[in-house]
Amino acid sequence: MPKKYFTSKIIKITAIAAVCALLVFLNPRGIFGPVRGFFLTLAYPLQKISYLAGKKTSGAFSFLESISNLKDENKNLIRENDRLTAEAAGLQGQKRENEILREQLRLAPRDKFNLESALVIGQYPGGLGGWIIIDKGSAQGIAPGMAVIVSDGILVGKVEEAYWESSKINLLTDSSASISALDLETGAKGIVRGEYGLGLSMDMVAQTDTLNEGDTVVASGLGSGIPGGLYIGKIQKISVTEDKLFQKAQVVPKVRYSKLEIVFVVKNSQ
Repeated sequence: MPKKYFTSKIIKITAIAAVCALLVFLNPRGIFGPVRGFFLTLAYPLQKISYLAGKKTSGAFSFLESISNLKDENKNLIRENDRLTAEAAGLQGQKRENEILREQLRLAPRDKFNLESALVIGQYPGGLGGWIIIDKGSAQGIAPGMAVIVSDGILVGKVEEAYWESSKINLLTDSSASISALDLETGAKGIVRGEYGLGLSMDMVAQTDTLNEGDTVVASGLGSGIPGGLYIGKIQKISVTEDKLFQKAQVVPKVRYSKLEIVFVVKNSQ
């Protein structure tokens, strides 16, 4: 019984205190103004501390949020910068390709041959000049055996395999390459072969024929389907084979096969 009485009394006191507090803070007609002022004065330090703490917390959250926003903006700026850099590089590369192509087209012997221009999109590992891959194929009328040249009718190889929209070109410097050739100045005939991507040699030249250092070597047009007269290189060094039956000469090409970017496939003569 005393316990119930005590609990009921507490509830009544709490209710009365709540009503009094409400009347003080609502202050109808200003009756409780002095009392209200007294309680506000007592509560001021706690209110100030609570306000400042809340303000600091709010500021901390705002600061953290601003850092997060800055990180997101920085990521976006980095992505945009990378995109613009890649786009600029692509445009620069395209501009360079167009300039090279225009120069090559200007020098290409289109009055003599039906040419198909192509970009080099792959090459022999290490760039030693064994073979290259171009971005044109049978869809553009390219077939195995066709000659491949660069500007001014310089022979660099021939089509080995033609796919639908790409082709593999066997370069003259490949060890398996061979082509009938002649010394343009003396008419001496021989076979130009590749030396494992390191250069060219002209052998099987009869001892009775004349070779001179500095002479021009061109395709003879015999037996290979390669048009005659295409430039191959210059004779640099002449020697005699071990059996003393033939002459042999080193041939220096005019272009670096590992640096090819644009070539022309000779479909046929005009």
